Amino acid sequence: MKKQGKNFKKASVAAGESAKSPSAAIALAKKSAFAKFDETVELHISTSADVRHAEQQVREIVTLPHGTGKNVRVLVFAEGSVADAAREAGADYVSDDEIIKQIEGGWTDFEVAIATPDQMGKIGRLGRFLGRKGLMPNPRTGTVVQPDAIGEAIDEARKGRVEIRMDKTAVIHTAIGKVSFEEDALGENLKTIITSLMKAKPDDVKGQFIKKATLVTTMGPGINMDLTELEALAV
Repeated sequence: MKKQGKNFKKASVAAGESAKSPSAAIALAKKSAFAKFDETVELHISTSADVRHAEQQVREIVTLPHGTGKNVRVLVFAEGSVADAAREAGADYVSDDEIIKQIEGGWTDFEVAIATPDQMGKIGRLGRFLGRKGLMPNPRTGTVVQPDAIGEAIDEARKGRVEIRMDKTAVIHTAIGKVSFEEDALGENLKTIITSLMKAKPDDVKGQFIKKATLVTTMGPGINMDLTELEALAV
């Protein structure tokens, strides 16, 4: 078992076990961060959904108003004038035969891949390379877009999009920003995520949807949040 350092122990004492309001949890997370790098502020939510049933699963893409604090590299699968528009909009990479070969060879130095519908047949074989990393363009995640929407899609991807998706234990793990963000910015990002999550609550899930919510930095301990106050953030 890995020995806990004195900074982690100190942060754990400050976090305690009592549930904090969202604003208090954010303030405490920022105050308790001790790493020498800009830690990510993560949100972990345990839900009452039964993921054995497809209709109770949740998968949403959310654009955070203040971004994630992460540099997002965008690859676009497009041709002709749409490819030119993607370059003008700031795409880091626009796919060609050489890039497709690189992907088949294991290259994935990008965070978001966007495609126009006419490219899906051409890149279908890349699913086995990109799918397992969550990088395959998909209409459900807003990464398969019409040609006239390519610029907007690139802009949204750069702002910072996070995925709200349950794992096999019905727990959602996502980021709300960096420790260096202002408290208000982290609060607005959190509000956006909770609003989207509550709107996406499956109809088949009855009663309390969120069972537990924890805020944590990359190196820090978990901070429990008050569920009533957290759900009240939803617009």
